[in-house]
Order: sequence, then C-alpha cells, then structure tokens
Amino acid sequence: MAEISAGLRKALTGISGILVTPFDANDNIEPGKLDPIIERAIAAKVDILVANGNTSEFYSLQAHEAERMMQAVVEKVAGRAPVLNGVGRSVGEACALARASRKAGVDAIMVHQPPDPFAAPRGVLEYIRRVADAADGLPLMLYLRNDAIGIDNIVKLTEIPGVAGVKWATPAPLKLAQAIRSAAPEIVWVCGLAEVWAPSMYAVGAQGFTSGLINVWPARSVAILEALRAGQYQEAMRLIGEIEEFEAIRAEELNGTNVTGVKAALQLLGNDCGPTRAPAAWPLTTSQQERMKTMLKSVGVI
Repeated sequence: MAEISAGLRKALTGISGILVTPFDANDNIEPGKLDPIIERAIAAKVDILVANGNTSEFYSLQAHEAERMMQAVVEKVAGRAPVLNGVGRSVGEACALARASRKAGVDAIMVHQPPDPFAAPRGVLEYIRRVADAADGLPLMLYLRNDAIGIDNIVKLTEIPGVAGVKWATPAPLKLAQAIRSAAPEIVWVCGLAEVWAPSMYAVGAQGFTSGLINVWPARSVAILEALRAGQYQEAMRLIGEIEEFEAIRAEELNGTNVTGVKAALQLLGNDCGPTRAPAAWPLTTSQQERMKTMLKSVGVI
C-alpha cells in the first residue's frame, strides 16, 4: 500500500470531481474554459479534482493533450485542493503520463483499467506494477470498470506497492463488499459510478464517489455526500431524485451521451466548453436537450 498523508486520504474518501476537457471551434483543447468550473467546485468544497478521467474524454485525447490538460488543472487549482491525474491506454503511454504527473506536481494518479480485449488478469497486475514504478512514490487509485478478473485478483492489485485505493465503477455492490472485506483495511474504496450509485456502495463500505455533476452543480454533489455521512439515506435519495433525469440522459445511447449531457448542461449555464469528440454523441437530440433544459430549470440551476 502507498503511504499517503492524512489530508490526501480524507480527500480521496470525499468527492472526486471529474473535470471536462474544453475544446474550441477548431477542436483544439482550450483549458481556459475550465476556470469557472474549477472556481465553482472549490467554492462548493469538492474534495479532489481529477484531470483526464472519463468525463474528461480521456480516450479521445492525444498524449500531448492529456499532459497539457493535467498541467493546466494543476496550475489553475494552485494547491487549493488535491489533484488526481488519469493515466492509461498502452503501458508505455500510462508510464510516460505517470512520470509527467509526478513532475507536474499532482497529488496522486488514477489508473484507467486497460481496455485491451486480450487483457489477462496477470497481465493487468504487471501493467499496474509498471505504472506504479513509473509513478515513483505517487499514490495510485485504480479505476475498476470491469470486475471480471475476480475478487482475488482485485485484492492482489491493491497489494501492489503504491496502490492506495480503488474507484469501483461496476454496478455490483455485493462484490464490492466482498473485495473490501478481503483487502487490507488501509485501502480506500470509492464509488466510481457517481451520485446515483453512491448510497448502495456507501452502505457496503465505499467512501465518497466520483462525479461529473460537479462541472454543473457541485453544491448538490456535496449535499448528497453530507447526507450519506450523516446517515440520512432518505434525504440523500431525495437529493439524488432531483438529478435522476440528468443522469438518465447521460446513460442513453450506450452511455454515448455521458459527457455530451454534461457539456450540453454547461452550454445552458453559459459556460460553453465546446462539443464532445467522436465517438461520443454530439449534440443532444432535440428531445434530450429539452429534457435537460427542463430539469435544470426545475431545480433552479438555470
């Protein structure tokens, strides 16, 4: 396990806000458009900010774009909150971005699960070992979107030196509970499926959750976490119920509107961060756009 400070550990058990990647009209990254998003998130006390997550369209970015977005987030946050940087794709790219993360001064890295169709469990273990070596002391949070490698192998991943925790993004809370029971108590387990799944995973031992909503309405994400920490599950479910349409739109088209929904909502807020890149859907359909607008108006966001 990684040695992490008490402050970072506390942040990891809170809300990991996954920042969008803004693009300009020529499809170039435009980090300056993140300014109001970061300021809103910090003002709302979002615990930790994440560059190059899935809401950041990590898999649509070129390596140099991912590195620049990481550097921009570190510069803009300026020490006011911990910063995680997502690394992944080929093992060489993941290691290179891990080394760049350390140089840029991020607080920890989030390792995307390798999407290779021929990823073997023991190959994934080797992948994480190599990324951990490249990170050279930076704590690793593993981003697990598929639990097919089995609980035993997941626990082995958490035993790799440098691994501090797991963002569990598979809708299997009972398997999560088993993994938590089987792993060392120092490992931090986080709901990686955002607000809607947070109560189920919190109930079995996960702490905090990842969120794309923080780009649009960070105060609501914070309120949900506060309700869960107070044991007020009914209140948490009420708060989540008011954003269910937001998350439902994001889940459509095989989740292809996940980031599209966030960027469409940002446009409605007057914080245009450009379109999503293919193969994500863009723009929302007329029906989806009207539903998004109605939902944001109903809760007073716009």
